Amino acid sequence: MSLPVLVDSGDALIQLVADAVTSPATQRAYARAIRDFLSWYAPQRGKRLSKRLVQRYAQELRKSGLSPANVNQRLSAIRTLAREAADNDLLDDRTAAAVGRVRGIRQEGQRVGKWLTLSETESLLSQPDRHTLAGKRDRALLAVLVGCGLRRREVATLTLEHVQQRDGRWVLVDLVGKRGRVRSVPMPAWCKALLDEWTRAAGIRSGRLFRPVNKGDRLAGESLSAEAVYRIVRRYAPDLAPHDLRRTHAQLARKGGAPLEQIQIALGHSSVQTTERYLGTKQDFQDAPCDRLGIRLER
Repeated sequence: MSLPVLVDSGDALIQLVADAVTSPATQRAYARAIRDFLSWYAPQRGKRLSKRLVQRYAQELRKSGLSPANVNQRLSAIRTLAREAADNDLLDDRTAAAVGRVRGIRQEGQRVGKWLTLSETESLLSQPDRHTLAGKRDRALLAVLVGCGLRRREVATLTLEHVQQRDGRWVLVDLVGKRGRVRSVPMPAWCKALLDEWTRAAGIRSGRLFRPVNKGDRLAGESLSAEAVYRIVRRYAPDLAPHDLRRTHAQLARKGGAPLEQIQIALGHSSVQTTERYLGTKQDFQDAPCDRLGIRLER
């Protein structure tokens, strides 16, 4: 594949890469990465896509001061581009395989991330105005993020049908997470109470749990987007993202004594299957991670 073909087919290539991934967030990130790569590529008219060219681009990304995670994400997008181009007869298999072998930056250590203490969490959950419809929704939404440790996309697509009883307790059953992995997540009683308060006030009897509320404090749609979930969190905690509340769930549960393998199962991490296979771990609905959070809210 030569440079003119790449540059002239920019939008088509971005769509090709976007179709290869399922997460909307990853689609947006990959689209930006491919667009930036093509902009860098454009002045070098006449050169063919190659492993050496991508390696040079990676070196320039490193020198630009981008974090290792950012550089690796961009390289992942380019590898996806090469693979999809080969699958669609736009690039020879040999070149695609070579580009796929471009190494990313090795990351030493692990980012600490952000999370809230127990008192900070209770303060956050008390912020929304419980006398308004929007406040009831926001309080229930924050409660699900912290109490169940869900991703924002999972919260956005949550339905009333997901809320069922198992082993005498409320559980969010058959959630579809990253890469199509399915899991069920126990829900603490205080979280279910806030969810019931919201659904009763909004008159929700089926379908999506969290929905838009207009300035008149009335329902204004059938579903929220993942981006809307992000904005709601930022409204009450400008320095936090929804994933920080997911991390808070893990931190509080671990400090409360929840077994590590149960936290992994509840969060749906990629290593859960391996942990279950080697340890024979079974999910415990009677003594779930969310029972160890220690959160108490005034009703």
